Amino acid sequence: MTTIYKAKKIITMNPNRPDATHVAVRDGRILGVGALSDLEPWGDYTLDEQFADKILMPGLIEGHAHTMEGTLWRNVYCGFFDRMDPDGKIWDGLKSVDAVIARLKDAESALTDPDAPLPGWSLDPIYMNNERVSRDHLDQVSTTRPIGVLHASGHILNVNSKALELAGLLKPGVNHPGIPLGKDGLPTGELFGPDAMTPVGQHVGFDRALTDCDEQGLRDYAKLCVRAGVTTSTDLAARLSDDSVEMMLRVTGEAKFPTRIVPLKVMFGVTPKEVVDYSVALKERSTDRLRMGRIKAVADGSIQGFSARMRWPGYHNGAPNGLWYTAPEQMSELYNRALEAGVQVHTHTNGDQATQMALDVLEPALKAHPSPDHRFTLQHCQLADAAQFRKMKNLDMCVNLFANHHFYWGDEHYRLTVGPERAERMNACRTAIDTGVPMTIHSDAPVTPLGPLFTAWCAVNRITASGRVQGEGEKIAVNEALRAVTIGAAYTLHLDGEVGSIEVGKKADFAVLEGDPTACNPLELKDISVWGTVQGGRIFPAADL
Repeated sequence: MTTIYKAKKIITMNPNRPDATHVAVRDGRILGVGALSDLEPWGDYTLDEQFADKILMPGLIEGHAHTMEGTLWRNVYCGFFDRMDPDGKIWDGLKSVDAVIARLKDAESALTDPDAPLPGWSLDPIYMNNERVSRDHLDQVSTTRPIGVLHASGHILNVNSKALELAGLLKPGVNHPGIPLGKDGLPTGELFGPDAMTPVGQHVGFDRALTDCDEQGLRDYAKLCVRAGVTTSTDLAARLSDDSVEMMLRVTGEAKFPTRIVPLKVMFGVTPKEVVDYSVALKERSTDRLRMGRIKAVADGSIQGFSARMRWPGYHNGAPNGLWYTAPEQMSELYNRALEAGVQVHTHTNGDQATQMALDVLEPALKAHPSPDHRFTLQHCQLADAAQFRKMKNLDMCVNLFANHHFYWGDEHYRLTVGPERAERMNACRTAIDTGVPMTIHSDAPVTPLGPLFTAWCAVNRITASGRVQGEGEKIAVNEALRAVTIGAAYTLHLDGEVGSIEVGKKADFAVLEGDPTACNPLELKDISVWGTVQGGRIFPAADL
């Protein structure tokens, strides 16, 4: 049975027919798009006018996010900015460490089990005069209950004394680059990077893996997707254990699950051979709504957490260089094995030294294992310069830039982490496009809120939280930003033949909007309301979540 949907306007992302008024859907796929008269020759149809006053565009694609956000919302929100949860409630941002402690105290007083951990998330001390949060702060909440608060970056975990005690770390003599010590010789409670965080995480409520969702969390994450107009989202650092794969297959297979999830197996705690072999096997188990068989590598940490790897002259405030999460020789082995097996790798590189490392190890790997359509993608890649973008182009790489950083941390990067000149060229969307590097942009939810229209606004306007324009020369046009969060993101996932544009044969995936992003003032792009989504021809109003 064919259904023809009428809309106020359909933005197709197909240059041969850029806009239309009607789209025909059959068996969850697009039969055609154009005027009603163009579609009537396909035969009998039902005309559906429920979108007659709406704008349809391709289902938005989030190329770098983590389904763990759905699970994190059952913990205590400790972020600086106001934020909406999966049920549509807005939580106030916390503007000081004292406010964080107060919210944690309120949550602790509501717990009935004296041994239950108290987990929080999205802490951002850089906005609180960069005050270092220590175990002493969290001990104000409880000295008998383990407490852990994950930073907004996801690269740092703060814990109290009880959590360190349970992990066997509340003692002198600890020698680990990710576990700083205080004047008393004991760990301060700050834990940097997965090696330091994981052993303690199990005691503070992060007992699966810091990057994993659970069953309820996956469903809650899908609600956030519908509210943001997202029909396809990555889960860009999934552990993908046998149990979690079974759970994700079951949940995404539910008749009313609204989102296509693309989880990437993260290379933590496994060898390059193991992660490649496992990813090859996972690819065979993929379904339409769970696309497996890709790998996520992590080269370094976060810039605002001072754990990213920086080239000379290093951090603007003189902080020591960050951490290698994956050593160059390990990355080289991974790239060689993945290219040989035909497995795509997405690599997290925040600092420019990490980006250079990825480029340096991929070039010889490609010479050893030529692959004309590998689409290896650098994720974040925030400090890449023009020469590095030219090298990406020569290596046929893609890039996924963290445009949201301009708003959330742009002022702090300018003032503190990298200084004015490098801050103005961070997340260089204009350079990527002009150089010809296939490009998308992302939120890295839960690091920043899921919302591709907001991410597009960030790339178009490059406005910081204080209202400054930072990097005028790296702005892109609205149509370029919309392309980045649709067909651009699809390309980086090898899905551009299925999604990312509204044209015949593709999945009937639409974002249903209340306003036209191509006709509004670019400063108002982030304010366009999302009515809901259509995914595979199934309709999901946000109001019904």
